[in-house]
Amino acid sequence: MKIVDLAFIKTIYTKRKENTHKGNYGHALLIAGSSNKMGAALIASKACLRSGVGLLTVSIPKDEKLALLTFLPEAMIHFREAITDFSVYNVVGIGPGLEQNESAQKEVYASLLKAKALVMDADALNILAINQDWFSQLPVNTILTPHPKEFDRLFGIHHSEEERRNTAAEKAKQYNCVLVLKGHQTFITNGTDSFENTTGNSGLAKGGSGDALTGIIVSFLAQNYSPIQATILGVYLHGLAADITLNSQSNESMLITDVIENIGLAFKKIQE
Repeated sequence: MKIVDLAFIKTIYTKRKENTHKGNYGHALLIAGSSNKMGAALIASKACLRSGVGLLTVSIPKDEKLALLTFLPEAMIHFREAITDFSVYNVVGIGPGLEQNESAQKEVYASLLKAKALVMDADALNILAINQDWFSQLPVNTILTPHPKEFDRLFGIHHSEEERRNTAAEKAKQYNCVLVLKGHQTFITNGTDSFENTTGNSGLAKGGSGDALTGIIVSFLAQNYSPIQATILGVYLHGLAADITLNSQSNESMLITDVIENIGLAFKKIQE
């Protein structure tokens, strides 16, 4: 297992070139949010844009458009009630705040069939857990980002972190995917190589942290990092921004919106 520290990240991270435009940094689609959970969509979207994606479209219910327009005018909107042309996007992230109703399940299944590259989190993972036969439809190198309870819904009850890590490596190899087991020292594996992160703190143990991580990973994947690189870089940057946030907040008072505002300082730390 490899340890993900600053020296390791410097071997992955590529600094943005001056003579470039938004088309060089990908067009991502986030399918997130619902009438009761728009916060998850907003958090994931802002984290995605703060991490450098060229263009971001967010698929939300039409009735919720004002929330996104006022919170994040840089994002484009796709109304979920309309047909989605997946060919427009080089990466799809799905799950934060999605809910698990019939409509959400159809969105997840369509993403499995049509997305060029896919990141699944939150309700998308819970939907996958209740439709186990869909695992065979996972696009190659799909990134799954479960916390321990979501992981156990997907792969059965485990009684220790070590058990989950062993299963994660086994399932990542079986399904040709990347698994992110979120938690203290987040574990990342593609079934062949495994990694342990070194950034982050207990201030991230709050709702919304996983939504932000999804947005960050989607952003890096859209920017043409490989799936394993995008995941490692996303997990590290997410944790580093949280560590920087401790300069102005405590573990108790930290909000994920504070962390997102420190993503820029995290990039600067990597670029030093």
